[in-house]
Amino acid sequence: MAKLKEKEKAIKLRKKGRSYSEILKQIPVAKSTLSLWLRSVGLAQPQKQRLTEKRKRALERGVKVIREKRILLVKKIKENAKQEVNKITKRELWLIGIALYWAEGAKQKETNVSEGVSFGNSDPKMITLFLNWIYTTCDLSPNNLSIRLYIHKTANAEKAIKFWSSATKIPIYKFKKTVFKKHKPRTNRRINKNYQGLVKITIKKSTNFNRKITGWIEGICENCEIV
Repeated sequence: MAKLKEKEKAIKLRKKGRSYSEILKQIPVAKSTLSLWLRSVGLAQPQKQRLTEKRKRALERGVKVIREKRILLVKKIKENAKQEVNKITKRELWLIGIALYWAEGAKQKETNVSEGVSFGNSDPKMITLFLNWIYTTCDLSPNNLSIRLYIHKTANAEKAIKFWSSATKIPIYKFKKTVFKKHKPRTNRRINKNYQGLVKITIKKSTNFNRKITGWIEGICENCEIV
């Protein structure tokens, strides 16, 4: 008799749109028993909608928890990695700058043997590191530089120049005429909301300096042979 009353109560709750977990909190039976009782119970559209929304909220909570765990993990990994770097010596900065220029800087070619030193990037941290390199290890100053912004026509060039001026500590008047990139509507590329264009820094009268950097790169290669 008790089981029959429990079954009737379970059916009523199910018809109200309650989930199995909600029903089991009120009726402590085996889930297999509950499933057997309710297998023929149909649900009206409002009840189906309620269960769908409940599952959706549960999924969103699960995604949020996973995201928060990932953020904490990433933060921990980055903090531990930062501690491994410690203080960088002037020589280490010099070597880092050479490798950075090797990757991103303008190189002399057979078709242009008089190429000067030029470095461009859209990452403010990378540009700042390059400037730190030439100021600290190459005995150059802002007076030796010219700087230019490359940016899409749809972006705010004036705002971008202010941003780069603040990031590089280079006065706005030092920026040469802005170069606007041609907009291609057919491209699938998305422009980040924090997009500030690309900055190119050129060192004046630096043909021989570029040749010297090439020598430094070759020196690194020769002294880093795989054993």
